[in-house]
Amino acid sequence: MVAPMDLELKKAFTELHAKAMDTQQKVKLAGIQTEQLNRMKKHAHLTDTEIMTLVDEINMYEGIGRVFILHSKGVIHNQLLEKQKIAEEEN
Repeated sequence: MVAPMDLELKKAFTELHAKAMDTQQKVKLAGIQTEQLNRMKKHAHLTDTEIMTLVDEINMYEGIGRVFILHSKGVIHNQLLEKQKIAEEEN
């Protein structure tokens, strides 16, 4: 016959194991999100660095889905800086 203490220990262990698995999944998800934010920040920085080498009067296209919208260099520069700022804040 199984002692009541053994059943309580088994139940507590099962609950603890479930919590541990849940915590591991949350940590993994947080790591993935941090990695994505770092990648987005780096991409925006590199793009901005390349854009700043161009002349100021140039117009550029911004890709939005399947559409391309014509913007000035200043607008694109400001959008990239905003992306970097958001990624830094969320990270």
